[in-house]
Amino acid sequence: MQALKFAGFFHSLITSQFFTKILLLHSDFAGQTVIVTGSNTGLGKEAARQLVHLKASKVILAAAAKEIVEGCKVSADIVEVWELDAGDDDSISAFAKRVQGLDRLDAAILNAGLTTKVWSTMGTHESTVAVNVLGALRLARGLLPKMKESARHTGEQGRLTVVGSEMMYIAELSELETDGKIVEKLDEKDESSTWMYQRYQITKVLVFGAMKELAKKNPLAETSDVILTVMTPGACKSNLFRDPVDPWMKAVTDWTLGLLQRLTEVGARTLVHAVTAELPLEAHGKSLMNARIGPDRINVSSQQAQVLAKRWNGEVFAVLDERNDPPR
Repeated sequence: MQALKFAGFFHSLITSQFFTKILLLHSDFAGQTVIVTGSNTGLGKEAARQLVHLKASKVILAAAAKEIVEGCKVSADIVEVWELDAGDDDSISAFAKRVQGLDRLDAAILNAGLTTKVWSTMGTHESTVAVNVLGALRLARGLLPKMKESARHTGEQGRLTVVGSEMMYIAELSELETDGKIVEKLDEKDESSTWMYQRYQITKVLVFGAMKELAKKNPLAETSDVILTVMTPGACKSNLFRDPVDPWMKAVTDWTLGLLQRLTEVGARTLVHAVTAELPLEAHGKSLMNARIGPDRINVSSQQAQVLAKRWNGEVFAVLDERNDPPR
Protein backbone atom coordinates (compact mmCIF):
# COMPACT_ATOMS: atom_id res chain seq x y z
CA MET A 1 0.00 0.00 0.00
CA GLN A 2 2.75 2.46 0.93
CA ALA A 3 4.57 1.66 -2.32
CA LEU A 4 1.46 2.63 -4.28
CA LYS A 5 1.14 5.83 -2.28
CA PHE A 6 4.74 6.84 -2.94
CA ALA A 7 4.50 5.98 -6.64
CA GLY A 8 1.44 8.19 -7.03
CA PHE A 9 3.00 10.95 -4.94
CA PHE A 10 6.25 11.12 -6.90
CA HIS A 11 4.45 10.98 -10.24
CA SER A 12 2.28 13.89 -9.13
CA LEU A 13 5.28 15.76 -7.71
CA ILE A 14 7.27 15.56 -10.93
CA THR A 15 4.24 16.43 -13.06
CA SER A 16 3.30 19.39 -10.87
CA GLN A 17 6.75 20.84 -10.37
CA PHE A 18 8.15 20.44 -13.89
CA PHE A 19 5.24 20.17 -16.31
CA THR A 20 2.48 22.33 -14.81
CA LYS A 21 2.46 26.08 -15.29
CA ILE A 22 0.70 28.20 -12.68
CA LEU A 23 -0.51 31.23 -14.60
CA LEU A 24 -0.59 34.80 -13.40
CA LEU A 25 -3.92 35.73 -11.85
CA HIS A 26 -6.11 38.50 -13.24
CA SER A 27 -9.03 38.17 -10.83
CA ASP A 28 -10.59 41.34 -9.45
CA PHE A 29 -10.89 41.59 -5.65
CA ALA A 30 -12.16 45.18 -5.72
CA GLY A 31 -14.45 45.92 -2.79
CA GLN A 32 -13.56 42.67 -1.03
CA THR A 33 -12.10 41.94 2.40
CA VAL A 34 -9.72 38.98 2.69
CA ILE A 35 -7.99 37.41 5.69
CA VAL A 36 -4.63 35.63 5.35
CA THR A 37 -3.24 33.81 8.38
CA GLY A 38 0.44 32.96 8.73
CA SER A 39 1.06 36.05 6.64
CA ASN A 40 4.19 37.49 8.24
CA THR A 41 6.46 35.34 6.09
CA GLY A 42 6.70 33.00 3.09
CA LEU A 43 3.67 31.99 1.05
CA GLY A 44 1.20 33.86 3.25
CA LYS A 45 3.08 37.12 2.97
CA GLU A 46 3.38 36.80 -0.80
CA ALA A 47 -0.30 35.86 -1.16
CA ALA A 48 -1.22 39.01 0.76
CA ARG A 49 0.96 41.09 -1.57
CA GLN A 50 -0.78 39.58 -4.59
CA LEU A 51 -4.22 40.27 -3.12
CA VAL A 52 -3.29 43.93 -2.73
CA HIS A 53 -2.10 43.95 -6.35
CA LEU A 54 -5.47 42.48 -7.38
CA LYS A 55 -7.19 45.50 -5.79
CA ALA A 56 -8.63 43.97 -2.61
CA SER A 57 -10.17 46.75 -0.52
CA LYS A 58 -8.94 45.30 2.76
CA VAL A 59 -6.37 42.58 3.46
CA ILE A 60 -6.07 41.45 7.07
CA LEU A 61 -2.71 39.88 7.88
CA ALA A 62 -3.01 37.54 10.85
CA ALA A 63 0.16 36.36 12.57
CA ALA A 64 1.34 35.29 16.02
CA ALA A 65 3.42 38.42 16.51
CA LYS A 66 1.88 41.74 15.53
CA GLU A 67 4.42 42.95 13.02
CA ILE A 68 4.39 45.29 10.07
CA VAL A 69 4.81 42.96 7.12
CA GLU A 70 7.49 44.39 4.88
CA GLY A 71 6.76 44.27 1.19
CA CYS A 72 3.16 45.49 1.56
CA LYS A 73 3.96 49.17 1.13
CA VAL A 74 0.38 50.35 0.87
CA SER A 75 -1.89 52.67 2.77
CA ALA A 76 -3.08 51.58 6.19
CA ASP A 77 -6.70 51.55 5.07
CA ILE A 78 -5.95 48.56 2.80
CA VAL A 79 -3.72 46.37 4.98
CA GLU A 80 -4.33 45.67 8.64
CA VAL A 81 -2.24 43.45 10.92
CA TRP A 82 -4.18 41.48 13.52
CA GLU A 83 -2.61 39.30 16.16
CA LEU A 84 -3.50 35.60 16.05
CA ASP A 85 -1.90 32.59 17.73
CA ALA A 86 -3.18 29.76 15.56
CA GLY A 87 -2.70 27.15 18.29
CA ASP A 88 -4.31 29.06 21.15
CA ASP A 89 -8.04 28.66 21.75
CA ASP A 90 -8.51 32.03 23.43
CA SER A 91 -6.59 33.88 20.71
CA ILE A 92 -8.68 32.23 18.00
CA SER A 93 -11.93 33.03 19.80
CA ALA A 94 -10.90 36.67 20.27
CA PHE A 95 -9.91 36.92 16.60
CA ALA A 96 -13.22 35.44 15.42
CA LYS A 97 -15.13 37.82 17.68
CA ARG A 98 -13.22 40.78 16.25
CA VAL A 99 -14.07 39.61 12.73
CA GLN A 100 -17.78 39.97 13.50
CA GLY A 101 -17.22 43.74 13.63
CA LEU A 102 -16.11 43.91 9.99
CA ASP A 103 -18.45 45.36 7.39
CA ARG A 104 -17.87 42.26 5.27
CA LEU A 105 -15.60 39.24 4.88
CA ASP A 106 -15.43 37.72 1.43
CA ALA A 107 -12.53 35.29 1.61
CA ALA A 108 -10.03 33.70 3.98
CA ILE A 109 -6.77 31.82 3.43
CA LEU A 110 -5.91 29.80 6.55
CA ASN A 111 -2.20 29.39 5.93
CA ALA A 112 -0.80 29.19 9.48
CA GLY A 113 0.96 25.86 9.93
CA LEU A 114 3.59 24.04 11.93
CA THR A 115 5.96 21.22 11.11
CA THR A 116 8.36 19.76 13.64
CA LYS A 117 9.76 16.42 14.72
CA VAL A 118 10.22 17.68 18.27
CA TRP A 119 7.47 16.84 20.75
CA SER A 120 5.77 19.80 22.41
CA THR A 121 2.28 20.82 23.42
CA MET A 122 0.01 23.83 23.04
CA GLY A 123 -2.69 23.81 25.67
CA THR A 124 -3.77 20.20 26.11
CA HIS A 125 -2.82 19.01 22.62
CA GLU A 126 0.35 18.14 20.71
CA SER A 127 1.49 21.32 18.98
CA THR A 128 1.20 20.20 15.36
CA VAL A 129 -2.30 18.87 15.93
CA ALA A 130 -3.23 22.04 17.84
CA VAL A 131 -2.17 24.37 15.01
CA ASN A 132 -2.68 22.41 11.79
CA VAL A 133 -5.97 20.74 12.67
CA LEU A 134 -7.80 22.03 15.73
CA GLY A 135 -6.74 25.65 15.29
CA ALA A 136 -7.58 25.70 11.59
CA LEU A 137 -11.00 24.15 12.15
CA ARG A 138 -11.84 26.37 15.10
CA LEU A 139 -10.95 29.47 13.09
CA ALA A 140 -12.86 28.27 10.03
CA ARG A 141 -15.99 27.78 12.13
CA GLY A 142 -15.46 31.13 13.79
CA LEU A 143 -15.24 32.96 10.46
CA LEU A 144 -18.24 31.30 8.83
CA PRO A 145 -21.00 33.44 10.42
CA LYS A 146 -19.54 36.69 9.05
CA MET A 147 -18.76 35.09 5.69
CA LYS A 148 -22.31 33.75 5.33
CA GLU A 149 -23.72 37.14 6.27
CA SER A 150 -21.48 38.85 3.71
CA ALA A 151 -22.46 36.39 0.98
CA ARG A 152 -26.15 37.10 1.62
CA HIS A 153 -25.59 40.84 1.41
CA THR A 154 -23.30 40.86 -1.64
CA GLY A 155 -24.89 38.01 -3.58
CA GLU A 156 -21.44 36.48 -4.17
CA GLN A 157 -20.05 33.24 -2.78
CA GLY A 158 -17.62 33.48 0.08
CA ARG A 159 -14.44 31.41 -0.23
CA LEU A 160 -12.50 29.87 2.65
CA THR A 161 -9.51 27.61 2.11
CA VAL A 162 -7.14 25.79 4.45
CA VAL A 163 -3.61 25.30 3.16
CA GLY A 164 -2.89 21.59 3.11
CA SER A 165 -0.07 19.54 1.63
CA GLU A 166 0.35 16.79 -0.94
CA MET A 167 2.42 15.08 1.75
CA MET A 168 -0.89 13.88 3.18
CA TYR A 169 -1.01 11.31 0.39
CA ILE A 170 2.02 9.42 1.73
CA ALA A 171 1.15 9.45 5.44
CA GLU A 172 0.95 6.04 7.12
CA LEU A 173 -2.63 5.82 8.33
CA SER A 174 -1.72 3.04 10.76
CA GLU A 175 -0.63 5.81 13.15
CA LEU A 176 -4.32 6.56 13.64
CA GLU A 177 -5.32 2.98 14.46
CA THR A 178 -6.22 2.64 18.14
CA ASP A 179 -8.84 1.01 20.36
CA GLY A 180 -9.30 4.33 22.14
CA LYS A 181 -9.72 7.86 20.84
CA ILE A 182 -7.48 9.01 18.00
CA VAL A 183 -7.01 12.47 19.49
CA GLU A 184 -5.85 10.96 22.79
CA LYS A 185 -3.30 8.79 20.98
CA LEU A 186 -1.97 11.81 19.10
CA ASP A 187 -1.68 13.75 22.36
CA GLU A 188 0.21 10.98 24.17
CA LYS A 189 3.97 11.57 24.05
CA ASP A 190 4.99 7.92 24.41
CA GLU A 191 2.50 6.82 21.76
CA SER A 192 3.63 9.53 19.35
CA SER A 193 7.40 9.38 19.82
CA THR A 194 7.94 6.92 16.97
CA TRP A 195 5.58 8.81 14.66
CA MET A 196 6.76 12.41 14.91
CA TYR A 197 8.66 12.04 11.62
CA GLN A 198 5.29 12.06 9.83
CA ARG A 199 3.16 14.13 12.20
CA TYR A 200 2.94 17.00 9.70
CA GLN A 201 1.65 14.65 6.99
CA ILE A 202 -0.93 13.03 9.25
CA THR A 203 -2.30 16.39 10.39
CA LYS A 204 -2.89 17.30 6.76
CA VAL A 205 -4.87 14.07 6.30
CA LEU A 206 -6.94 14.92 9.36
CA VAL A 207 -7.66 18.54 8.50
CA PHE A 208 -8.74 17.58 4.97
CA GLY A 209 -11.14 14.95 6.29
CA ALA A 210 -12.57 17.41 8.80
CA MET A 211 -12.95 20.18 6.22
CA LYS A 212 -14.84 17.77 3.94
CA GLU A 213 -17.16 17.11 6.88
CA LEU A 214 -17.51 20.83 7.60
CA ALA A 215 -18.49 21.34 3.96
CA LYS A 216 -21.18 18.65 4.33
CA LYS A 217 -22.48 20.41 7.43
CA ASN A 218 -22.61 23.66 5.44
CA PRO A 219 -23.96 22.77 1.97
CA LEU A 220 -24.10 25.61 -0.51
CA ALA A 221 -27.46 27.35 -0.23
CA GLU A 222 -28.91 30.83 -0.22
CA THR A 223 -28.29 31.11 3.53
CA SER A 224 -24.91 29.34 3.53
CA ASP A 225 -23.06 30.44 0.43
CA VAL A 226 -19.40 29.85 1.34
CA ILE A 227 -17.16 27.50 -0.66
CA LEU A 228 -14.91 25.49 1.68
CA THR A 229 -11.75 23.85 0.33
CA VAL A 230 -8.33 22.55 1.25
CA MET A 231 -5.61 23.55 -1.21
CA THR A 232 -2.05 22.33 -1.73
CA PRO A 233 0.57 24.75 -3.10
CA GLY A 234 3.09 22.08 -4.10
CA ALA A 235 6.74 22.17 -3.08
CA CYS A 236 7.64 25.85 -2.65
CA LYS A 237 10.47 27.97 -1.34
CA SER A 238 9.41 28.92 2.20
CA ASN A 239 10.60 28.73 5.78
CA LEU A 240 8.09 26.10 6.91
CA PHE A 241 10.84 23.73 8.05
CA ARG A 242 12.51 25.35 11.03
CA ASP A 243 13.88 22.49 13.14
CA PRO A 244 17.67 22.68 13.64
CA VAL A 245 19.53 20.13 11.50
CA ASP A 246 23.12 19.15 10.82
CA PRO A 247 24.73 21.76 8.48
CA TRP A 248 25.76 19.14 5.95
CA MET A 249 22.29 17.60 5.93
CA LYS A 250 20.77 21.05 5.54
CA ALA A 251 23.03 21.79 2.58
CA VAL A 252 22.07 18.54 0.83
CA THR A 253 18.38 19.03 1.60
CA ASP A 254 18.40 22.65 0.43
CA TRP A 255 20.15 21.67 -2.80
CA THR A 256 17.73 18.82 -3.50
CA LEU A 257 14.63 20.86 -2.71
CA GLY A 258 16.01 23.74 -4.73
CA LEU A 259 15.74 21.58 -7.85
CA LEU A 260 12.07 20.89 -7.19
CA GLN A 261 10.60 23.90 -5.45
CA ARG A 262 8.43 26.53 -7.01
CA LEU A 263 9.27 30.14 -6.42
CA THR A 264 7.36 31.61 -3.51
CA GLU A 265 5.58 33.96 -5.91
CA VAL A 266 4.36 31.03 -8.01
CA GLY A 267 3.26 28.98 -5.01
CA ALA A 268 1.35 31.95 -3.61
CA ARG A 269 -0.69 32.16 -6.80
CA THR A 270 -2.26 28.82 -5.88
CA LEU A 271 -3.30 30.22 -2.49
CA VAL A 272 -4.93 33.24 -4.09
CA HIS A 273 -6.58 31.10 -6.78
CA ALA A 274 -8.34 29.15 -4.02
CA VAL A 275 -10.25 32.27 -2.96
CA THR A 276 -11.03 33.87 -6.32
CA ALA A 277 -14.65 34.63 -7.20
CA GLU A 278 -14.25 32.38 -10.26
CA LEU A 279 -13.86 29.26 -8.10
CA PRO A 280 -16.45 26.72 -9.33
CA LEU A 281 -19.22 25.57 -6.99
CA GLU A 282 -18.14 21.94 -7.39
CA ALA A 283 -14.93 22.79 -5.51
CA HIS A 284 -16.94 22.82 -2.24
CA GLY A 285 -15.49 20.18 0.09
CA LYS A 286 -12.72 19.27 -2.35
CA SER A 287 -8.95 19.59 -2.51
CA LEU A 288 -7.34 22.04 -4.93
CA MET A 289 -4.02 21.25 -6.57
CA ASN A 290 -2.17 23.20 -9.25
CA ALA A 291 -4.99 25.79 -9.21
CA ARG A 292 -7.67 23.24 -10.09
CA ILE A 293 -9.77 20.60 -8.35
CA GLY A 294 -7.48 17.72 -7.39
CA PRO A 295 -8.12 13.96 -7.28
CA ASP A 296 -8.76 11.91 -4.17
CA ARG A 297 -6.16 9.21 -3.57
CA ILE A 298 -5.67 6.18 -1.32
CA ASN A 299 -5.38 8.18 1.89
CA VAL A 300 -8.77 9.74 1.17
CA SER A 301 -10.69 7.18 -0.88
CA SER A 302 -9.68 3.78 0.61
CA GLN A 303 -11.97 1.96 3.04
CA GLN A 304 -9.39 2.37 5.82
CA ALA A 305 -9.19 6.11 5.17
CA GLN A 306 -12.96 6.55 5.19
CA VAL A 307 -13.44 4.56 8.41
CA LEU A 308 -10.71 6.55 10.17
CA ALA A 309 -12.05 9.85 8.82
CA LYS A 310 -15.52 9.09 10.19
CA ARG A 311 -14.07 8.28 13.62
CA TRP A 312 -11.83 11.34 13.61
CA ASN A 313 -14.56 13.72 12.53
CA GLY A 314 -16.79 12.52 15.34
CA GLU A 315 -13.99 13.18 17.82
CA VAL A 316 -12.71 16.48 16.50
CA PHE A 317 -16.08 18.20 16.30
CA ALA A 318 -16.82 17.01 19.84
CA VAL A 319 -13.52 18.57 20.97
CA LEU A 320 -14.44 21.85 19.28
CA ASP A 321 -17.90 21.83 20.81
CA GLU A 322 -16.42 21.33 24.29
CA ARG A 323 -15.03 24.86 23.98
CA ASN A 324 -18.56 26.14 23.43
CA ASP A 325 -17.67 27.39 19.96
CA PRO A 326 -20.87 27.84 17.96
CA PRO A 327 -21.39 24.64 15.93
CA ARG A 328 -21.16 25.14 12.20
